[in-house]
This record gives sequence, C-alpha cells and structure tokens, in this order.
Amino acid sequence: MAVNMTKGQSISLTKSDGSQLSRVRMGLGWDPIETKGMFGRKKVKDVDLDASCLVFDSTGNLIDQVWFQQLRSKCGSIQHTGDNRTGAGDGDDESIIVELRQLPRQAATLVFTVNSFLGQTFNDVTNATCRLVDETTGQEVARYDLSAQGAHTAQVMAKISRSPAGWKLTAIGQLASGRTFNDLMPAIRPYLP
Repeated sequence: MAVNMTKGQSISLTKSDGSQLSRVRMGLGWDPIETKGMFGRKKVKDVDLDASCLVFDSTGNLIDQVWFQQLRSKCGSIQHTGDNRTGAGDGDDESIIVELRQLPRQAATLVFTVNSFLGQTFNDVTNATCRLVDETTGQEVARYDLSAQGAHTAQVMAKISRSPAGWKLTAIGQLASGRTFNDLMPAIRPYLP
C-alpha cells in the first residue's frame, strides 16, 4: 500500500521481508491548463514541466545530474525516460528510473526537482504529483502532492539518501523559482548532508 507523504516525512525503502528496493522510478505527473474559450469551448494550454535528478556525495558536492539535456547518468544507473512538453495524458508525464544497487559508492543523496522551463507558475499547474514506484513489481511505494498554488516556477520534490540501514525517501516540497536545476541549487543546499 502506497504512503501519501507530507512535507518533511521520510520512509525507509526496505521491503517488509527486510530486503532493499533495488530499482525505483520517480514519476512526475501534471495536467495541461484548461480554460474556456469562445462559445464555451475548452482551450488547452501546454505546460512544460521538467523532472531532474541530482546526485551528491556525502559532502554535498554535485557529482552527476540527469535531466532533459542529459538523459542518462555517467555511470548508467539513472535514466530519464524523456521530456514531456505538454502534460497531456494520464499518469506519469516524465519518469526517472534509478538502479539503486548500481549507483557509485560515493553517491549519498539523490535530489529530485521539477521546474517550469517556460516560466509558467504553479498557479497554472494542476494535479501535479510525484510518486516513487518499485520498478520490479510496478507497485507505488509513495506519493507526494506538488499542487501548492503560488508564483513559484519550481520545487525541490524529494530526496533519496543512503544510510547505514539502507535507502530512505524524504518528501521535501521546497518551493523555488528557476528554469533548470542549476537555478535551484540554493534551494537544494539545505537538504544536503
């Protein structure tokens, strides 16, 4: 059963049998903007949100990134499934798959962000969510609502961090502004070791 997470909440990525999740997918979903046009017709305006995964070492140094301009990590353990520029369709509009067992040893924290490349604010974004899925079973592990209305154009969604007991997921939900993950670094720093 999936956990509906709240800001700041953490959960272990250890299964009930004591084993660790090995392959996970961070899915990002949202809907295009619907407005009423002339004569009551629906008008749909695309929303271009971008999911990114940033990999940090135990001292907080950025060692890799996966985003729409780099779809695979240098080590090959993280894969972005592609850029969705509309938000059309149901379910995950963008996904990032992580092979946790194949991450380099120095990878201590993975931070997942979302930003509006065209600068549309979250006042215009509807039904935005992120969710973590166990890719080996297809089961949703956790979900976090990103639909906080406001003039922000980005959010630091969540992080997966390594601990002696295994990996854990923390919902962050830090509002920010920026077109790419580079603009979000000041908002990310407080959540690093």
